[in-house]
Amino acid sequence: MKAVGLYQYLPVTSPNCFIDLDLAQPTPKGNQLLVRVKAVSVNPVDTKVRKPKAKTEDPARIIGWDAAGEVVATGSEARLFKPGNAVYYAGSITQSGSNAEYQLVDERIVGRKPSNLSFEQAAALPLTAITAWEALFERLHLPEIPTVQSQNASLLIIAGAGGVGSIATQIAKKIARLGTVVCTASRPESSAWCTEMGADFSINPKEPLLPQLQAKGLNGVDYILCCAPTEQYFAQMVDVINPQGTLCTIVETNQGLDMNRLQGKSATFAWEFMFTRSMFSTNDIQQQHILLNKVSTAIEAGTLVSTMTQCLGPLNAHNLTEAHRLIESGQTIGKLVLSECQ
Repeated sequence: MKAVGLYQYLPVTSPNCFIDLDLAQPTPKGNQLLVRVKAVSVNPVDTKVRKPKAKTEDPARIIGWDAAGEVVATGSEARLFKPGNAVYYAGSITQSGSNAEYQLVDERIVGRKPSNLSFEQAAALPLTAITAWEALFERLHLPEIPTVQSQNASLLIIAGAGGVGSIATQIAKKIARLGTVVCTASRPESSAWCTEMGADFSINPKEPLLPQLQAKGLNGVDYILCCAPTEQYFAQMVDVINPQGTLCTIVETNQGLDMNRLQGKSATFAWEFMFTRSMFSTNDIQQQHILLNKVSTAIEAGTLVSTMTQCLGPLNAHNLTEAHRLIESGQTIGKLVLSECQ
């Protein structure tokens, strides 16, 4: 099978950042599916894993954590899907990735592809949709069925135009039906995108956040979802969060955070890492299968839309390197997608 991998962890300026490969096609076992990958998308986690370091790989490492494709074979214990089914998923960070013609994946973290989306449009969604859904409903504990209280609540999404922010905004407004959803966006085009995704308004992350909220009539927010460097915004999140509010971040920090600053407000801090269930094979691992199917239903109903903004062509070393370059620029909106290997 064709694949795109790496032997060294190199910058995107290197001609050998990624290498086009020919590998043996794997065979599914147990509850695994063998999926022919029709499209993939690229996330910031891909660039973080690939960032330059001295480590080398032999055989080559295949990364990538977002795919849509067709099941071609199943392991002996697989029961949720059968050959011919169209699926989408984010895979496991501990397993060989999706930048290949075929991939093995645990069926318990796989969902049925939304029938009204192309494979490219579907590939834009899994990792970010799982992250956003888990963050909103499992970490921030918003009710999936809106209540009077939740419909009066406010949410700030830091980095609203990114992949997670784009789908989180939709879920917060269209499914949780929060009263006010605010995004940070530093450019006119990213602000316009946040509005298109459902945000009530945007504020500039390069300026103090609280005065901008106050200018819009908010003295704070009940919930915060941080999709940007945590340490960069932690002090402002402490200022912005309402008493007894909850904040969740998806970005690791390279320095300690003073949690004592949240004590006076009895505020709750939570991490979200969508690979936790697959990494530890948790007892509720199949919740990601259920979650992705809920997202598919919402997409098919027109409640949610794909966040794909650009397809860079077929999956090969050149196009994948370009996708990583664009992600590292920090200027992307929505999701970048590649179609199947050619």
